[in-house]
Amino acid sequence: MSMNVQPDLEFIKDMKSAGGDTLKKCYQCATCSVVCPLSSDGNPFPRREMIMAQWGLKDQLIGDANVMLCHQCGDCTTYCPRGAKPGDVLGAIRAYAYKHFGWPSGLANLASNGKNLPILIGIPAVVIFVLWLISGGMHIPSTEEFARNGYGHFFGHWDFYWLSKNVFFIDLFMLPAAGLGVYAAYKGVQNMWQKMAETAGVGEALYRPSATQFVQEFLWPAIQEIIQHNRFKECNTNEGRVKGHLPLMLSFIALFIVTVYSAFTQDVLSLLPGIDLHGPISMWNPVKILANVGAIALIVGTGILWSNRSQMELDGQASKTFYDWFLLWEIMAVGVTGLAAELFRLIGVASIGYVVYYLHLISVMMLFMYMPYTKFAHIVYRTFAMAFERYRESAYVKNPLND
Repeated sequence: MSMNVQPDLEFIKDMKSAGGDTLKKCYQCATCSVVCPLSSDGNPFPRREMIMAQWGLKDQLIGDANVMLCHQCGDCTTYCPRGAKPGDVLGAIRAYAYKHFGWPSGLANLASNGKNLPILIGIPAVVIFVLWLISGGMHIPSTEEFARNGYGHFFGHWDFYWLSKNVFFIDLFMLPAAGLGVYAAYKGVQNMWQKMAETAGVGEALYRPSATQFVQEFLWPAIQEIIQHNRFKECNTNEGRVKGHLPLMLSFIALFIVTVYSAFTQDVLSLLPGIDLHGPISMWNPVKILANVGAIALIVGTGILWSNRSQMELDGQASKTFYDWFLLWEIMAVGVTGLAAELFRLIGVASIGYVVYYLHLISVMMLFMYMPYTKFAHIVYRTFAMAFERYRESAYVKNPLND
């Protein structure tokens, strides 16, 4: 029986531009499947995916959970006798999937191309600059004011008791950026889950788990596995990645805790009579110490990943792509500008500190707004792919009496 294959040429072109340019070197020797921890007798990963990629079978690949489960450990690329770099090909497929599932599609396409970098930076830069301008706070404070208020009056000050002017203006751009990122990620994961179910032939579930059951049985175990870095530890070639990835992940957790604490103390507790927690947090406050440790871990972790990526490219084990480097640049910008802004506050140099803080706000807004369309999206997509991995083998889908 013959089969008519209709390759998606645009998909192949997109893959090649995102780092999958060695795809055609693959001649299906299956070495990659032999060394890959994800491969099994019934699941020859990534050989099967390399065949589909050569054929341009976009729909099958973007709905293949294994593509998202790959941690790009580099073993397949190291042992490939033809230099086909399957790890880069799979990374390129993921980059396409983030764009394909991205919402709105215009923003997803914008964030996928390095030629658009000036626009990607310019959007938040202009938004924040305009708000800074109309807020009336665009002036350099005196040394005494800077020591007392830090960046708490960056957007000016008013006497409205229930909400500070600085928080109001920051909320005007940060909340929409974060809201867009969260909603776009939700839409993307929803579409990906449907596509994975279709590709895996899951069909209608025998009975649906409740939200609580889904979290307890599938999502939480996936999150635990990610935090413990179990699959990273199975890597051989890129085993050093855990040294950069783990502190980076822990730094995000630490900085999230600090952000929640700061918002609660300054914008909730400070509304109570007799309590005023506005202004910079003491350097000896345990939460401030956690913030500084988190910032340093962010920079160190990103630096290790930066160094590893550069070395891989020098050794010919990886291709240099905007997809891989944009996230490293972005996270490093958040860490460096945040720590530098604090240092300039401590030494009392408001003129430079205010400029650096402005750059910090831009980098944070970019991180929130472009999260669902860049490599940072793997934190969401891979988590749900790991949950789907458990779900597709569960009794919700498979009748144990038929085994």
